[in-house]
Amino acid sequence: MADVVTRESRALVERVAKDAIRLERVLDAPPEIVWSYLTQADLREQWFMGGTDVGPSGEFDLLVDHDKLSLDVVAYPDSYECFKGRLFHEKVLRFEPPRLLETTFQGGQNGIVTYELFEERGKTRLVLTHSEIVSPSGFQDFASGWNSHLAVLAERLAGSGVKDFWALHATSREAVKKALEG
Repeated sequence: MADVVTRESRALVERVAKDAIRLERVLDAPPEIVWSYLTQADLREQWFMGGTDVGPSGEFDLLVDHDKLSLDVVAYPDSYECFKGRLFHEKVLRFEPPRLLETTFQGGQNGIVTYELFEERGKTRLVLTHSEIVSPSGFQDFASGWNSHLAVLAERLAGSGVKDFWALHATSREAVKKALEG
């Protein structure tokens, strides 16, 4: 898994504006299934964060519980422990199922995330753009996080998972650093 993450992150993480990054993945599921993993809390918590379902109503919650991302029992790294159990109140900015979802991120304090889904021969090309990033370290932090979470999503859609999310995240962090510098 680590080799796949390293290879993909070099090719698929890019800084597209002074305040934005973009990641693209082709996922082995149709857009309707991927949409469910973006909007249904019980599916989203398997690869990203739980909370409440996303709908056109305008608001939802994201709950940080990364214990659910690993098949093995692994401890949070000290630097991420402070986020465990944190609840973020988000706003839905655009909701066009199953094609486009745009939301605030971390309560609107860390930008906007846009998910675009394109059908490609029974699979989905997911284009994730995280914009309005203000933190100087945010590009690497958010890119490595998204890269790791999207790798978990791909594994979940394939009926599997990752043994250790935090090991994956550490590998991703190094690969993304190289991708953004290169």
